Amino acid sequence: MLGDYRIQGRRATEIATDVERAVAAGALEPGQALPPLRELAEELGVNPNTVAAAYRLLRDRGVIETAGRKGSRIRPRPVTTYRDQIRLDVPPTARNLAAGNPDPRLLPPLSAALAAAGAAADRAPVLYGHPAAEPELLALAADGFRADGVPEGALAVTAGALDAIDRVLATQLRPGDAVAIEDPGWGSLLDLLPAHGLRPLPVALDDHGPRPEAVAAACAAGARALIVTNRAQNPTGASLTAERAAQLRAVLAEHPGVLLLEDDHGHGITDLPFHSIACGPDRRPVISRWAVIRSTAKAFGPDLRLAVLTGEAETVDRLLGRQRLDTGWVSHLLQRTALELWRTVGAAPPGVAAAYRERREALLTALAGHGIRGHGVSGLNVWIPVPQETAAVVGLLQRGWAVTPGAAFRLESPTGIRVTVSQLDPAEAPRLAADLAAVLGTAGAAARQI
Repeated sequence: MLGDYRIQGRRATEIATDVERAVAAGALEPGQALPPLRELAEELGVNPNTVAAAYRLLRDRGVIETAGRKGSRIRPRPVTTYRDQIRLDVPPTARNLAAGNPDPRLLPPLSAALAAAGAAADRAPVLYGHPAAEPELLALAADGFRADGVPEGALAVTAGALDAIDRVLATQLRPGDAVAIEDPGWGSLLDLLPAHGLRPLPVALDDHGPRPEAVAAACAAGARALIVTNRAQNPTGASLTAERAAQLRAVLAEHPGVLLLEDDHGHGITDLPFHSIACGPDRRPVISRWAVIRSTAKAFGPDLRLAVLTGEAETVDRLLGRQRLDTGWVSHLLQRTALELWRTVGAAPPGVAAAYRERREALLTALAGHGIRGHGVSGLNVWIPVPQETAAVVGLLQRGWAVTPGAAFRLESPTGIRVTVSQLDPAEAPRLAADLAAVLGTAGAAARQI
């Protein structure tokens, strides 16, 4: 079962540490099955409850996964092996279409906003005991949420979207709980769940967002939470339509206890409308626990580590309580910078959404000319199903294009590659499409769809 390796330890912490070190050293490989509780307890001469406690520690740390009667095994990708490691080194001669970054040329200048934030700090320094969030920033965010039909809720500021999701999961769920997530989906989120000891339940999606039947199946399988990207889904570019949002609300109405997290990180870079799952046209939530998150990373720049979320009072209060225990608050210099940018350039900088749409559509059109189906109705990326990811990635790299293998985003979904088009000149799209067609050998033949 474990080959030549023998687990050591007398206490639960010693056993867990031994397994974790073996995984880190490569002595235990992803996918390897661990001995049954009683078998390992007999071998170590300890009580089975000690081994059970060790396995719980390993599961909580994201090192192993447990599948009922099938036993426990090393996770296919332990949390110590984060998905960014899948990315290739990009030669200086290659076009980097793998990073997932916005176009720096489309980001608003920060100097004036930072100067205004600094001047405000000079006039009134933020000291201990200061409110955690800037009231004017919350007011602007609340206006935006209200305009998009989001229910009235409590508000909070976090250090980005992932920080918000991390804190909500930590305060609302327990290790072993199942979370329904998009597949393919955001790689950082796929890493975050096992770090909390949470079980991902993959949910298939199409260009309109998560498929209702897949969400229904996940809820029936015991999902305690559902995380959905409203627009600019990473990596597929999917965007919720009004019809799809209504279908998903109908599913959640049958499971009102499920925690819903809506990640609208595409706010400001897409001109497609926002559709919430938390509530319908009457603004009444269909579930008891929910939050909608909007970050500044794509519109203002990834280094402006800031997001604003709204949600029902208990979820937001728990998040704020957790925040007070560690960072305390997000720097008011950052909050005031974001506030100044919202005042001067708006939450959606002019021309940005149109520029990204032109680049996506140029590539999708060029791919279609070779019979290759791509996906990307919004956001910075185009997702292209391919039969073999490694062959596609290496073949494109040899032709001067660096893209991301789909393994960084997938659990059970079919293979593919992600192309970040944020800095792709539309005039380059025909050459990229022709190179991919040559790599795939599919000129005139349709590639597999999601």
